Amino acid sequence: MTKRASATAESGRSRLRGILLVLGIVLLAANLRPALTGVPPLIGQIRADTGISNGVAGLLTTLPLLAFGLLSPIAPRVARRFGMERVLLASLLVLVAGILLRWVGAMAALFLGTVVLGAAIAVSNVLLPGLVKREFPEHAGLMTSVYSTSLGISAALAAGVSVPLAQLAGIGWRGALAVWALPALLAGVAWLPQLGRSDHPADPAARSSPGVSDLWRSPLAWQVTLFMGLQSLSYYVTLTWLPEILQAEGMGAARAGWMLGLSQAVAIVTMFLAPMIAARRPSQRGVVGVAVGMSGVGALGLLVAGSTASTLWVVLLGLGQGAAFSLALTFFALRAPDPGHAAALSGMAQSVGYLLAAGGPFLFGVLRDVTGTWRVPLALLLTVTICLLIAGIGAARDAHVGASAPEEAG
Repeated sequence: MTKRASATAESGRSRLRGILLVLGIVLLAANLRPALTGVPPLIGQIRADTGISNGVAGLLTTLPLLAFGLLSPIAPRVARRFGMERVLLASLLVLVAGILLRWVGAMAALFLGTVVLGAAIAVSNVLLPGLVKREFPEHAGLMTSVYSTSLGISAALAAGVSVPLAQLAGIGWRGALAVWALPALLAGVAWLPQLGRSDHPADPAARSSPGVSDLWRSPLAWQVTLFMGLQSLSYYVTLTWLPEILQAEGMGAARAGWMLGLSQAVAIVTMFLAPMIAARRPSQRGVVGVAVGMSGVGALGLLVAGSTASTLWVVLLGLGQGAAFSLALTFFALRAPDPGHAAALSGMAQSVGYLLAAGGPFLFGVLRDVTGTWRVPLALLLTVTICLLIAGIGAARDAHVGASAPEEAG
């Protein structure tokens, strides 16, 4: 009886630890986008208040992407030294600091805070796929669905409520951006129980996995990286400029913000479904085709039809980009033979991918300033979508990075 009671108690503790871990992951993921998606609906107010151009306003999205790209290769090394759980908690605290720094009145603080919060998000972006691969090796697709759905819900909420918060609550655009420090603090508190799991360097496999250093010579790793980068470029260009594109067609600022929120909201559906469907198939080429196809039709609709059926084009863009994003995260696990390769592939893909994506918001803003229309930027977005399909077909093949050349070739 004593042994049975002890086993029952240990089973209960293990179940509680599992529940707290899932809750911590969900809340952590929920804070990886609001600080970014809350900005685009307010860009008009920010420009009017500060006098900056469209190109400079695009830097408010570009700077976090640069931080993503520069810090992504470093995050796995820091996690190996200090423990993944400790580093993730530290990233949440730095995120809070960056959000609050943007609240300070100086223009320099606005951009410095954007860099700081981008650095914090970069670390969590890289480490979460490796954590999921380590803790849920048999359910990586399901857990990716869970945390990417949490990410999508919070992104949609932030996009939708930013303008009402600034206007109705009377706190202005700075206050509307500062609000997101509160849920980040809550996530930090919820993550505290995980520190007990981090009494040694996270995942020795990440240190000893053979072939990790060879990823940069792997064609499959580069295809995953390009898919990550191109979908990020498409997403962040849409995130930054969709409200402005719709306002150019005569839509009001508040409604344009809610339309961006709609695109983020419908993305939740495909963020949840795509990883689970993908994980059940040896090759994900069909899923990639559907995802990229929806994005392409949405971009084409905005280009040729403008305000006509704009809701349809926004929904298609959201569905396609949501699926592409969660597929990119899923590829880190599906194309990796172990947690070490998953973390390394995540670091490589997010480093190069986000550096590729970083110029998008700025470039599209400059193109709008130079041409005086959104047609040229939208045509470029459609071209990016075609390139995304090509990269996705390669990234979706049934193979592992770090395998021998014939095996990797599928």
